[in-house]
Formats: sequence, structure tokens, C-alpha cells
Amino acid sequence: MAVPFYRHALPACYAERVASVLASPFLTSGPRCQEVETTLRRFFGVGSAKLTSSWTQGAVATLLALDIGPGDEVIVPAMTFAATANVVRQVGATPIFVDVDARTLLMDLTQAGQAVTTRTRAVIPVHLYGQMVDIPSLRAVIPESVKIIEDAAHCFEGTRDGRRPGQLGDAAIFSFYATKNVTCGEGGAVVTNDLALADALAQTVQHGMSASAARRFEGHTYRHWDIARLGTKANLPDLLAVLLEPQIAEIDLQLQIRERLCRRYEAALAGTPFKWPTIDADAVSARHLFPIHVPGGARDAVLNALGEAGIGATVNYRCVPALSLYRTAQAQLRYPISWHWGEGTLSLPLYPSLREDEQDEVIAALRRSIATTGLSGAEPAPIAF
Repeated sequence: MAVPFYRHALPACYAERVASVLASPFLTSGPRCQEVETTLRRFFGVGSAKLTSSWTQGAVATLLALDIGPGDEVIVPAMTFAATANVVRQVGATPIFVDVDARTLLMDLTQAGQAVTTRTRAVIPVHLYGQMVDIPSLRAVIPESVKIIEDAAHCFEGTRDGRRPGQLGDAAIFSFYATKNVTCGEGGAVVTNDLALADALAQTVQHGMSASAARRFEGHTYRHWDIARLGTKANLPDLLAVLLEPQIAEIDLQLQIRERLCRRYEAALAGTPFKWPTIDADAVSARHLFPIHVPGGARDAVLNALGEAGIGATVNYRCVPALSLYRTAQAQLRYPISWHWGEGTLSLPLYPSLREDEQDEVIAALRRSIATTGLSGAEPAPIAF
């Protein structure tokens, strides 16, 4: 039985929502976007929410709104998707990598504090795989002047100590990419309690313009606009925004399904050579992905075995300083946990419509791979996850 890595669950009736936008005067950044932004503000308990065309463009717009650029440093974890570092480079600043915690694979907070210099303007903790970084503990080790920009691409419904992303950091940025727990194919959002940042962000998502298209035509009379700061093109169209609200309304139910599927994986794979990150007791993971670590350098062999069995799997992620653009001398020694995880990780199918018989097929294929790749006699992993 073939099992895809991902299968979206947007029903055909969502086309009616798109049709309602087509019947309106605004296709982009209009009243439907404003409705979703109101929903996001209420869901996250924050003062402002701004929809964006992607996590990446939302992050670029946020960095520009904070006037972060050439000469500045931004601290990022070595284990994340490359976009976390790329956006820093895109505004002309320098990403400073730190390793991650061996249990959770979240940013090592001690190393983050030690990485602060007089040039540090921000730190981007990544809520990897759906588990939130401890933001109060991060704030305790960095100066108040250093902004905390939460990479919450994996963590829409995650919480820690009952708090959601964006409530304690300076901003949190989400992704609505096709495979995310809440999706509109492409898209993102930035939430913040900093109203000055929100005002600046309203401009930087629209080239730095002082007035959006809707505001330029308020009262049926054209209003002139100005550009006083650098911006990007990061706004989300109403055509995509209308797909989000029904999913947000059902997110708690979807999380229950994801949690059940993850616990089935954990129970079935207990006692095997595979390991996975620990979820802290005070955290509720969004369970965006179910990653495992394959020891003994056998990750690619297991990926091939799964592929031959028709099982979709992918790698999330390689250590960023191992990639050509960011490769540094002695990266393996400087970021040992990120490197070790990145060389052995793969992600299994995980989505609410995954049936138990499909999941059993994934588990069976993994168990077969233990024998066919020689993992039964593999040496224990040097770092425990």
C-alpha cells in the first residue's frame, strides 16, 4: 500500500469561499484578510496580526520593520529550515548560529546568551516540529534590547505553560504552506503585541507604502501615498485568506488526531534503534511533523527502503552550517547535536486523514528496514534524543 508523505484535507466546498471573493470588489488584502486577522488576534491573544504571502516574506518584512540590516547580527539555531537564516542574509544582516538542546532539538538557550555581542539585534528561536521554545527563559539570558522573533512555522496550535506563540516574544511568524497544520497553499502571518512594530509592519509588507490599496480608495476618492521606509511585497490575497478560518475553528480537534497518531508511532517504535525528540511536560506540541533519527549512517538506506515500499518520507532538516551557502570550518565540532541529528533524521507521514492501516504500513516498512539495512546491530547513537 502506497502512503503519501502528505495529503491535504481541504474539501471541495472551500471553492465556494473562493467564489465569494470573486464576487466581491477585492481580490487581495481586502475585508476578508481583515476578518482573518481579527480571528488570528483573538486566537493568539495578541494586539495585532498581519497576513503575509509566506513565512519568508513575513520574516523579511518584520526584520525591515525593526530596521535590522547591514552590520547587525541575528542569532539562529543550526537545526532549522534554511529560511530562518536566509531571511537574515536577505536584509543584509549576519546570522549567528548556535547549537540545539540534545533532548528537544530546540535552541540551546545558554549558547544563545553566550552568542550575544554589541551587534546583536535579534534572536530567532525556532519552535521546531511543533514544540515551543521557553521564551521567558530565553528572555532571561539576552538583553532587553535584543528582539525575540519566534519562528512558529511549525507551531500554530502549540503552547508552553498555557501561552501561545507571540504572547511573550516581540513577534511570532507563521507559515500556511501546503503541508502546514493550517494551510492555504502559500501564506503566512505575523502576530505581535508591539503596536509600533505592527504599524511599521503594515508598511513593510507593502513596499513601505504609507497606505494600502484599500485605504488609497476610501471614500471613492484617490488618496496620495508616500514611501518613507524600505519594504517588500508580502501581502496575502483574500482569495487565499478565506481558506484559513474554517481550519482555525477546527484546529483543536485536528491536534487531538495528530497527538493520537504520534503516540501510535511512539508505541510501535519503542525498543527500535530509532529515536525522536522529547516533548517537555510544560509544552503542548502542535505535532506538525514526526521526525525520527536513524543511527549508524543508515538514514539514506532507510529512506530508500521506504521509497521502494511506496512510503513517502523526507528530511527535516540538515544542519544549516552543513549546507554549501553557510558551510564553516569545523561545523561538525561547533554544532555537534545539530550535525548529528541532521545526518540521521527523516520525517514520517503525519496528517489527520492518515488512516491507521496506512500508519501500520509505514511502521511495518520501518521495521523491515531494520533488518535490511543492518540496523539491528547498529551502534547506539552518540547523542541521546
